Amino acid sequence: MSYRSGRTRWKRFAAVLAPGIVAAAALGIGMAQGALAASFLISGQKFQVAADTLDIRGLSIYPLVDVAKKGTLVPVVVIGARRATLDGLCQSVVVPVPLLGPYTLRTTAGERSRATNLFLDTTSVSVGQANFDDIDIGVAAGAISKGPISPGDRDSRFFDPNVFAQQAVSATLIDVRATEVAVAASTFNLPDLDVQVKQGRHECF
Repeated sequence: MSYRSGRTRWKRFAAVLAPGIVAAAALGIGMAQGALAASFLISGQKFQVAADTLDIRGLSIYPLVDVAKKGTLVPVVVIGARRATLDGLCQSVVVPVPLLGPYTLRTTAGERSRATNLFLDTTSVSVGQANFDDIDIGVAAGAISKGPISPGDRDSRFFDPNVFAQQAVSATLIDVRATEVAVAASTFNLPDLDVQVKQGRHECF
C-alpha cells in the first residue's frame, strides 16, 4: 500500500511495526535451534540516542536479530537512511565501574550533523511527530528500493526477504528518543563534537 506525500502519526506507524518485531523474534528462535548462524556480534550494552530533528532521505525499516558476544539474541528493528541530517544529537551509555558506581559516557554534537548509509539497530523508539513522503507499509524486505539495506544484513541468514518491512522516499522525525544496541554509517560528520565521562547517570533522556 502506497501513500503519496502523506503524513503518519508515529503511534500508528509503530503499531504496524509489531509484525516485524514478531518476525524478528521468530528468526531468533530459528537461530537458537541451529537453523541460523550469527553474522556479527554486538556487545549487548544498550545505549540512548536522541535528536531534536532527524531528516532522512531514503528510509528503510526492517526486522533483524542481533547476537551479543555472550550468545544472547536481541530482536531489533533496523532503521536505515541513505542520507540523514540531525540537529541536537545526543548519545549516552551508562557503565558500572566497580567500587565507584555508575559512570556515563555522553556524546553531543551541534546542528546539522550528517551521515550517509546510516543504520540504527533499535529496540525501542519514540518520536514526537513523524512526517513521511511516499511511504510503503508492508513491502517485502527483499523488495526495499527507496532506502538502504546494510550489505551485512542482506547477506545474513537473519535477513528474510519476504518479511514485513517499510520504506519511504523521505521522513522528518521530531523529538527522537531511541534505545539502540548498534549504530553504523558509511560517513558521519559531527560538528562541535563533545565527549564527556561523568560520574553518575547523565543520560540523554
